[in-house]
Amino acid sequence: MTNGAATRMPGRTASPARDPRPRHERPLESEYRPRHPLDAHRAIAYQQRGTHDPAQTTVGGVIWRASRTPDGVATLAIRVERTRIRAAAWGPGAAWALDQLPRLCGADDDPAGFEPHHHPLIAEVHRRHADLRLSRTDLVFDALASAIFEQKVTALQAFGAWRMILTWCGERAPGPTPRPMFAPPADWRLVPSWTWHRAGLEPPQSQAVVRAARRRASIEAAASAASDGDERDAVFTSLPGVGAWTSAEARIRAFGDADAVSVGDYHLAHQVGYALTGRRVDDDGMVALLEPWRGHRQRVIRLIGLSGAFEPRRGPRVAPEDHRRR
Repeated sequence: MTNGAATRMPGRTASPARDPRPRHERPLESEYRPRHPLDAHRAIAYQQRGTHDPAQTTVGGVIWRASRTPDGVATLAIRVERTRIRAAAWGPGAAWALDQLPRLCGADDDPAGFEPHHHPLIAEVHRRHADLRLSRTDLVFDALASAIFEQKVTALQAFGAWRMILTWCGERAPGPTPRPMFAPPADWRLVPSWTWHRAGLEPPQSQAVVRAARRRASIEAAASAASDGDERDAVFTSLPGVGAWTSAEARIRAFGDADAVSVGDYHLAHQVGYALTGRRVDDDGMVALLEPWRGHRQRVIRLIGLSGAFEPRRGPRVAPEDHRRR
């Protein structure tokens, strides 16, 4: 087995006569040995959309992930060990998912050129978390759709809508998942308008997903072929209802973009300003503070998130609004 590469092999299954569990297709199995230290658990966890995400969960130390790959739906079961990452996969997209596993774990994230010593907090957190790597899914449209879900609402609302749409309209994940899991819909255009409403997603967001789905193939091809974040921004923001924040979030999730900054986020500028200066700043102030780390600004944002340097709360949490008719 080559170091730093994922290798597929047929999985072993117990004899049906001795296994009381429901029978499942024979999985493919893979083992990935990273060339450098990386925190795969943390990298993959970033892709989970809330505690009850029907497409990703962790049970008994195993990360379960359902996705719609270019070859079809796949379920991955990932176990992170000290020097290797083992995975089994089911479904028509199993081979694609196993080939993509190293990138999901952060193997393509290159911190070369990152200089943490521009600020003592960043230097200290980087020292403690030198194995931080950014995950990428390479699933462009589903990353874009999930980001659109999270526009201008609380995480609780967005994650709830994501859970409902995938559960009602997605495809059941194959394999022995620890609970029913679902991959995103094959065609987001077929989700009925009343289903979007029942899930609590506002018309601007649901319509943006549907309009984007009409151009799915061209969006995925153009974004994947783009050479940098600016070119990907141009692809995503050409879509009605997709702005700079949504584009940055899609770049982070699909491509592990180490320089993406989600300008327009409700909390991010305040968090960055407080961590680096002890006071709040606006978006322009955040961009100025992050400029010394251009090329690695998302990496710095992640390190700030790990620092524990959070501004004390001064008021009640924002209450989610629900405009659905009871």
